[in-house]
Amino acid sequence: MTRNLTADDLKATFDAFNRHDIDGVMTHFAEDCVFYTVAGEHEYGNKVEGKAAIARAFETVWTTMPDVEWADHTHFLSEDGTRGVSQWTFRATNPDGSRTEVQGVDLFRIADGRIVEKQAIRKQRPAIPAPAPASALAEK
Repeated sequence: MTRNLTADDLKATFDAFNRHDIDGVMTHFAEDCVFYTVAGEHEYGNKVEGKAAIARAFETVWTTMPDVEWADHTHFLSEDGTRGVSQWTFRATNPDGSRTEVQGVDLFRIADGRIVEKQAIRKQRPAIPAPAPASALAEK
């Protein structure tokens, strides 16, 4: 018998995101899962297919933005367990030193106790400029 996914499982997934623990993150993803990113060339962002490809995409975020976190996350599932929602605040320093701080949600489709689709959606907000280098401040 398949165990149903719970809100605590989604919380554990996001806690693993924040630890940069790819095995912990991927625990509840199906092998054939599909991930729709927050940005990309299409109206849905970009489509990443398969557990291994999704894991590589998540690891790329950690490499590009080592301080990334999904803060203040909360989670719930539909009564029948086939849909889930996670709300969060995404915070990270971009490679150019600017900051991204936005609220967002993940919408999940769930089958047989596994995440089969992750649709990431977040607010559109300009990056917060990088602070001026200390040397530039000293010149003023």
